[in-house]
Amino acid sequence: MSKKILMVVTSHSHIHEGKATGVWLSEFAEAYTGFNKQGWDVVVASPLGGKVPVDPASVSADSDDPSFAEAAKRLDNTMKLNDLAHESFDAIFLPGGHGAMYDLPADRELQSLLRDFYESGKLVAAVCHGPAALVGTFLSDGSPLVAGKRVNAFTDREEAETGLASHLPFLLESRLRELGAIFVAAPSWTSHYEADGNLITGQNPQSTVAVTNAVIDHLRRGGASF
Repeated sequence: MSKKILMVVTSHSHIHEGKATGVWLSEFAEAYTGFNKQGWDVVVASPLGGKVPVDPASVSADSDDPSFAEAAKRLDNTMKLNDLAHESFDAIFLPGGHGAMYDLPADRELQSLLRDFYESGKLVAAVCHGPAALVGTFLSDGSPLVAGKRVNAFTDREEAETGLASHLPFLLESRLRELGAIFVAAPSWTSHYEADGNLITGQNPQSTVAVTNAVIDHLRRGGASF
């Protein structure tokens, strides 16, 4: 049975003057390609809509892959979040890129969507810096969505290795822990994800395919909990 996936990407383009950012291309392209191969309908949205920035550091030889080029075209004209509702989708997927640290945590439309997806039992998935969107998401009872959940995301150690930690608004692992998440880290730059009920989170770009496959498996099993 065909599924419909909402992919939400950042609209934010700079870390500081002279240092551009945006969505991390492989995290978007690998997930988009995985869903597309299932024959599923994928809608791509962002806080501002329209063309979204791609982190220049994520554009490499891999980007010449035809599937990456096809996926990248979907970043040229994204929908605005306020035009969407969770009832139309089976899952929401949030790729990373440092841009996600700036606009996704405080976007009210996104927080509402994430809460509605989660509380309706639909799948919420994110990878690398994509889980930054979760730090501003609270459930109807006022508790953080991530509180008491096993989660994964770009680690503080990996962030230190990027050399960008001091420029960011917060450290993602630390913030998730502060919110009561059970953060389960793997060695830096290795593929790892955590699944807790209808929440799936992955650690880094190397984890995108594993997270995507977990989403596909979850939906093919009818949304049954892990």
